[in-house]
Amino acid sequence: MPIMDGVEACRQLRAMPDLANTFIVFLTARAEEYSEVAAFDVGADDYITKPVRPRVLVSRVKAILRRKNFPKAQQENVIAEGIIIDREKYTVTKDGKQIDLRKKEFELLALLAEKPGKVFTRDAILNTVWGNEVVVGDRTIDVHVNKLREKVGEKYIRTIKGVGYKFEF
Repeated sequence: MPIMDGVEACRQLRAMPDLANTFIVFLTARAEEYSEVAAFDVGADDYITKPVRPRVLVSRVKAILRRKNFPKAQQENVIAEGIIIDREKYTVTKDGKQIDLRKKEFELLALLAEKPGKVFTRDAILNTVWGNEVVVGDRTIDVHVNKLREKVGEKYIRTIKGVGYKFEF
C-alpha cells in the first residue's frame, strides 16, 4: 500500500461513522505477531496471512458474517392471513389493527414468518435474533414465543417438541 499501511487504513475506516460496521479483513504476507495484534487493536475482524487457501478464506468470511449477524437484504413485507409484517417500518398489523411488539418479538416473528412451514431450531433462532455475542437464558425464546402468541394469536406459531418453532397459516 503506497500511501499508508493497512493498520492506518483500518484506523481511518473505523473513524468514519458511515463505515463503522464495515467488515475489515487483513490479507497480508506479514506473519509477525505484532502486526496481527496491531490490526486487531485498530478494529480488524480477521487477519489472514499468505499463502491463502481459497476454501479456508471463504469459510472465514462466512464465519465473520455469522458472528456479526449480517442483516439479509430486506425482503418485501410478509403477508399471511390478515397479518402484515412491514420490515422497513418495524410494524405488524393484524386485520387492520397495529400490534405493538418489542424489537426482539418483531425480529422473531419476522424470522419465523419469512419461511412459513420451516422449522427453526432454538440455536438458529438464538443466533439470528440475539446473535452469538449476547448471553440469554434457556427460557428466553419460550417467553418471547408466548408473548407473540398472546399478541398475534395462538394458531400462527407452532412448537415442534425437541426441535424448535415454525410459523403456520
